Amino acid sequence: MTATGPLLEVKDLKTSFYTRDGVVRAVDGVSFSVDKGETLGIVGESGSGKSVTCYSLMRLIPEPPGRIDGGTAMFDGRDLLQMDEAELRKVRGKRISMIFQDPMTSLNPYLKISTQLTEALRLHYDVDHKTAVNRAIAALEEVGIPEASKRVHSYPHEFSGGMRQRVMIAMALITEPDLLIADEPTTALDVTVQAQIMDIIKRRQEDLGTAVILITHDLGVVAGTCDKVNVMYGGRMMESGTAEQVFYNARHPYTRALQKTIPSLQTKGENLYTIPGLPPDVSKPIHGCAFYPRCPYPKTGLSEGERPELVELENGHCYADCRFCDSSAPIESVLSTEVPEETEAAGAAQ
Repeated sequence: MTATGPLLEVKDLKTSFYTRDGVVRAVDGVSFSVDKGETLGIVGESGSGKSVTCYSLMRLIPEPPGRIDGGTAMFDGRDLLQMDEAELRKVRGKRISMIFQDPMTSLNPYLKISTQLTEALRLHYDVDHKTAVNRAIAALEEVGIPEASKRVHSYPHEFSGGMRQRVMIAMALITEPDLLIADEPTTALDVTVQAQIMDIIKRRQEDLGTAVILITHDLGVVAGTCDKVNVMYGGRMMESGTAEQVFYNARHPYTRALQKTIPSLQTKGENLYTIPGLPPDVSKPIHGCAFYPRCPYPKTGLSEGERPELVELENGHCYADCRFCDSSAPIESVLSTEVPEETEAAGAAQ
């Protein structure tokens, strides 16, 4: 934490979707902070609330059915959740940018790439059209688009999926934001280009002090690029700390199970490990630990109770202190590649 405090500090964020089938508690009391120049990784299975957390910060949740039910998100001393639309437009796209997960639906198919890249520049900065286009060409070259001066005037359908993803990255970086939210930024890219893109983001951090929130399923990317890591499950925070603390001294059973699923850590010739059961149904109240039905550790006999609170171990390393299971044993002694029928059924019922 810097002397002036974090660039972004989120406390007890709650976001729900009110549907005919019930209230879906997508984000249920999440707290974290990001300092200037720092990279925060948010990991977890699909449906854990990672993307909704960041959409909430950008105020991009569709209302209705979505609604931010509570919490604060202090960005440089101002609460993003309390800003009116005029204030938010001055921040969104300029000081906070986002790389969206699906470039096909995020890019407007009716507008040329040049128009979409220069829109934020023309809106937030006093630049003429020619200057804006030149900066757009430079941004495309930076992310590896060949013949950028020609391709800048193309339409999205004229690009491949990976090229569209790179256009989205260029669009997010072109305004030199203070905070970059990257939602699976390298999903559609091959390994070589992934490394190039992460290097570009890293250079931006070094040159401009940009803070980054990285949402990803790739624990290898997190281990290599992130300063801090938040592990989410069922809309809740399971564990948080530095990358070293979370990867080398994981305390929550879910974090340990996630690490076990990394393919490079598997024994050659053996079946890949998958976490048994299914993620929880967040449209129904979750009593006690959200991971309880799928937890591979021996149960203590409890199945319901108060929600586990985050306990700080040392130097900011926190985890949801789960007293419903005995996690004192080594992870290898309780995990297997077999999926117990009762565990799978419990996960489906939850």
